[in-house]
Amino acid sequence: MGPEPIDEEPLAGGNMGPVSRRGEEVLRTAGPWTPNVHRLLDAYAAAGVQGTPRPLGYTDDGRERLSFLPGVVPAYPMPDWVWAESVLADAASLLRRLHDASVGLAGVRDGWRSPVLEPAEVVCHNDFAVYNLVFEDGRLVGVIDFDYCSPGPRIRDLAYLAYTLVPLNGALEAGAFTASERAGRLERLVAAYGGSFTASEVLPVVVERLRDLADFSDRAAVELSNPDLHRHAAGYRADAARLASGLLS
Repeated sequence: MGPEPIDEEPLAGGNMGPVSRRGEEVLRTAGPWTPNVHRLLDAYAAAGVQGTPRPLGYTDDGRERLSFLPGVVPAYPMPDWVWAESVLADAASLLRRLHDASVGLAGVRDGWRSPVLEPAEVVCHNDFAVYNLVFEDGRLVGVIDFDYCSPGPRIRDLAYLAYTLVPLNGALEAGAFTASERAGRLERLVAAYGGSFTASEVLPVVVERLRDLADFSDRAAVELSNPDLHRHAAGYRADAARLASGLLS
């Protein structure tokens, strides 16, 4: 008699498709983009980057298999420890390591789920946000959900991290920090990434990113029959308008 089959456990948090856990594996719907995602995850491993899933192949029914990252993935309303200064620095540093390890795949133009954007400097995660970060005892240990990655400019990924971790999303974290505190946190996040751009250059990219995300969310609401994504789109547009007017709170 063979071993007892391991039950699948649906994982909460995503709104773009079903995700489940079976033992120490995560199972996700695969698509034409999955081979590129697996190549990217392999590139991280080859570069010695810790804290990302490792590709394990496919199930008999065609889903992708990924290693499970133990820890806590926070959800709104965010716990207070998410806003620790150490998280700002560690998240920016992890994003920089992922970007640097991905340079060799930035020239791949086909086979991504998201559009390739110029300048295609690195492979962007495209959702490197606090709700996709993995923590143990309040310490950042990893990041998940690479389905929508694609080549693009470094600053675009950093801009969306700033939106969720500074944070710049007024409705969800209203009152968490004053405008001057947010400005300081944005400066420190950008400095910790270590790029050649400044905080003042990141903010317009946040606005652009939010407008694009609002359009994407409206399309996904229809394609996935998930009307709640229309509400998300409205929030992104409201935040884009507020940030475009120069308001950080």
